[in-house]
Formats: sequence, C-alpha cells, structure tokens
Amino acid sequence: MAEEKLLKRDLYCGQINEKYLDKEIIVYGWVNKKRELGGLTFIDLRDREGILQIVINENFAEKELIREINNEYVIAVKGKVIKRSNPNPEMFTGNIELIAEDITILNSSELPPFFPENNDDVSEELRFRYRYLDLRNSKLQKNFRIRSEVNLNVRNYLNSKGFLDIETPMLTKATPEGARDYLVPSRIYKGKMFALPQSPQLFKQLLMISGFERYYQIVKCFRDEDLRADRQPEFTQIDIEMSFGEPEELFEIIEGMIKNIFSINGKDIRGKFLIKTYEEVMEKYGSDKPDLRIPLEIRDFTSNSGSLGSNILDSILSKGDVVKGLVLENGSGYSRKRLDNINEYIRELGGAGAIWMKKGEEGFKSSLKIDSSSIEKFFKAESVGESDIVFLIGGKKEQALSLTGRLREYLGKDMIDKDKLEFLWVVDFPLFFYNEDEQRFDSNHHPFTSPKLDEIGLLDSDPLKVNSIAYDLVLNGVEIGGGSRRINNIDLQKKIFRLLKLSEEEIDEKFGFFINALKFGAPPHLGIALGMDRIIMLLTGEESIREVISFPKTTSSLCLLTGSPSTVSEKQLEELKIKFTK
Repeated sequence: MAEEKLLKRDLYCGQINEKYLDKEIIVYGWVNKKRELGGLTFIDLRDREGILQIVINENFAEKELIREINNEYVIAVKGKVIKRSNPNPEMFTGNIELIAEDITILNSSELPPFFPENNDDVSEELRFRYRYLDLRNSKLQKNFRIRSEVNLNVRNYLNSKGFLDIETPMLTKATPEGARDYLVPSRIYKGKMFALPQSPQLFKQLLMISGFERYYQIVKCFRDEDLRADRQPEFTQIDIEMSFGEPEELFEIIEGMIKNIFSINGKDIRGKFLIKTYEEVMEKYGSDKPDLRIPLEIRDFTSNSGSLGSNILDSILSKGDVVKGLVLENGSGYSRKRLDNINEYIRELGGAGAIWMKKGEEGFKSSLKIDSSSIEKFFKAESVGESDIVFLIGGKKEQALSLTGRLREYLGKDMIDKDKLEFLWVVDFPLFFYNEDEQRFDSNHHPFTSPKLDEIGLLDSDPLKVNSIAYDLVLNGVEIGGGSRRINNIDLQKKIFRLLKLSEEEIDEKFGFFINALKFGAPPHLGIALGMDRIIMLLTGEESIREVISFPKTTSSLCLLTGSPSTVSEKQLEELKIKFTK
C-alpha cells in the first residue's frame, strides 16, 4: 500500500459541476467502478453526495499504484476539473471529469460479497449480514438523508407550535399495551424486571399533569411481536401530547407537519385530509385502514340476493346473515382462470369463496346454478351494467365485510395510481371489542382512551355500543398514526379498568402511580403517535420499513449483522440470578 499523504478534501464528488472547470481540487471516496479503455483508466469515485469520473491518462507516473486499486478501495484524488467529452445527462457531474494528478490509497478492500450499487438481486439475508456495505448503495444513502431531514423538519415544526422536546425513560414498568414487553432483569433487585417501553403513553400523560401542556419526542419503542413488512421489534415514533385542545385542533397541527414532511421529497399536498367514521369505512371498504386510491366500494346485496333462487344464498339469508359484494365496471371479460384464482384467494383467507355473476355470449351466468333471467333481473334491480361483473360474499356481517374488503384490495391493486397520496382520518372507533377467547372486553386502542362524553352512560348498560374519542391517520392503506383523547377523571379511569376485568390489586400494582397522579388536577388532554419508519417508507416509495432503518432485524427478529439475540455468560446470568430451563 502506498504511503498515506495528508490531504484536505475540497468538495464532495457529487457536488462538482461546470463552475469548477480548470480548478485543482482534492476529493475522497470509494472506488465504485474501474475500467481500462485504450491507454486511459477511468475510475467512478463515490461518496455520500454522488459519483465523479476520474481519468488517469498516460502522463500519470505511478502505474503500479493504479494497477493495485480495485472496487471499494478508499482513495484520495488530486486533479484538475475539465469538460467531459462524452457527457452523461443522468449524472449531476455528467458534464465534467477530474484528470488525476495525484492519488493516495487510504485503505484497501477485499472483494466484497456483493457490490453496493448492484444489490437488487442480492438476498435480504446477505444484505443484512453485510449491512454496512449495503448502506453504501446510493438509493439507501438517499433514504437516510431524507430521514435526517424529516427528523429536523419535525423538530423545527413542533417547536414553532409551542411543543417541548422532553425525553422519557427507556427502563420502565411493564404495563399492558396490546403486545409483549421486552423485559430487562435488574441486577440490584433480584427477581424484578424493568420493561422497555412499548410507547411513552403514561409518561406523556404525566407530563400533561405536570403542566407542560405541549410535549413531543422522537422516540424508540419496543414490542415483542410477530413481524411484517411494516413492523420491527424496535421502531421510532413521533410522539405528541397536548392539553386543553380538541381533536380538530390536533388534526390541523398534524396535517401541517405531514405536508412539511412530504414537501422534502417534492410532494405538494393541498387541502384538508378526509375524515370518515369507523362505521363508514368498515361498511364501504371492509377495513379501518382503507386505500382510497382504489375506486371500488362495497355494496350491500342482502335484500335482493333472495330473488336469485340460489340454495346457497337462501341458506345464508335464513341464518340472518348478510351478502356483501363488489361491482367491477367492464369486468365481464374476466377469464375463468382469473375467476378461479379469485375464488382460491378468498378460500385462503378462510372464506367459502366468492360468487361471481356476469353476462356472457349466451346470456347471464354465474359460479352458482342460477337462472339467466334471475341474474338479469338482479342486475337491473341493483343498477349494474351488462358489461360489469358482480362478486358476492355472504356470511356474518363482520366476516363478510372483512373478506369483501380484502377482495377489494386484491382486485384494486392494478387500479392504483402509485403517485397519488390519499390521506384519511378514521374517527369514532368502538371503545371496546369482546375477546371471545378470554370472555371479556378489550380496549380497541388502549385503556386510557376516553369514551365519547355523551355515551358514558352506556358503559353500565351496553359497553360495546360506546364509541371512543380516538382517531387513526391512514395513508394509501397504511396506518401511519393513531391517538385519542385521554381519560383525565380518576373515577372514569377506574371504571374502564374494572370493565377490562382488572382487580383492585391489579389496578394498584400496574397503574397505582398513574391513578395517584389523576388525583391532582389532571387537565383534559389528547395526543397521537405517528410511525416515523412507516412515514419515511411511504415518502421514499419503499415497500418495507427495513429499507429506511439503518440496521433492521429480519422477519424472524434476528440481527444478522451482530448475531443477536445471543447467549450470555454464566457469570452474567448468576449476577442476575437467572437460570434457563428447557
């Protein structure tokens, strides 16, 4: 390796343009590509800002040095900027190049398991094992530059709205938030555990009781749950709480923040976000996080399904169940194979299948034995066009809506405008759902969510009819945030705990510190937590949050880079008084 010379960088590779013509500069970077052409050697030098073409001509003295250099070597280059004879319009630096006068090898590189700029066909396992190489990829570099800008933008925006950035503890008490806690054993207090926070929920409410009135935090949270494309065991959320406000005021603040965030990547969002109730979105879309880019809406065909003369449909109706469905305009040309695939998809979801009806060359036909004239009358009664196709799914209302909602997503995936952004506030969620397995009520959001104030009386007579002052923010079918007004009355909070079948001992053990705080003038307050990883995933057009997290876990919750989780020494376990059993 050549002796390292002390050089001072003048510019980043990706910042150099024609205004630097004929100037002598020094650049640093990694060798992205090296190629020989005639008597010339070309090196594409890469740093975090982009790529610059380096030209080494026959006048360059150290020929052996050039032969030594390979891809991913770290080098410093001193030279003169000249106009490029064959411009590359796709590169910012495409009109210029650097004629090398002096090159220093700062570090060599072994042949990497893959080259960062060509990682499309590399397995995710290999990419995560060598994540530090993967992160050299220009797209990922851009993702994390955007993430950094979002972070700064959020802080500046919330600061301008009077919110204070206040940190809350990472080692706290295990409390039920709907997922498993990550537990941390205490060495000093043997047999006792801290928990890593699933969210700062109780602490931010305590900060409202403390009189700070407006709080925010960009905070790490931890949940020990099964992973998906938009889930990780540790994730980052933009956590916000405010006193003396109504949901409409919070919505306005959040919408302004979201518009600022998306402007970072050139997205101009105008107007107010749509607001729909939970009941409305379930009836129309079969989902509480609908993708509004899909132009299909669920229809209720229960009243006219009995006229079709189908034993299967008549059996559904005789049980008091419903028939939901979708109408696809100009869909009568669907092939039998495509219809079979749709049927199989619904069966994979646990349904009995989807019934279809359409007009063919010899009249109306269906996947069931239904007379053509009956289908024709049904089409006219439901104002369905003769070139359309109808899909029906029957069953109990909740299941029929859910399956039809999934079918809507399945059929609508080819109808989506990928450049469109459809934001939606979903409001008025039910306060509880009934947990059949445990024969008790569970909170739809969390147990600190306030019921609608004019429905509190129903808590005694019919809790499942009580709606909450809760809201989710949805973008293109992805929930990016959720929040609620909180309970600030000690008696109401205790009532909710009791409805959740928590004993007085459990309430005191798990929430005694919080219940005690409610005695001392807790103001009305509300808040929201937004998934920063999900927002940046959507902002950058990625399919998975793993592409916007620097060192993510796999779908099996492993860190392939560090090999964690890992075993620890017997000495460490002995200090904690922990023993593992098979």
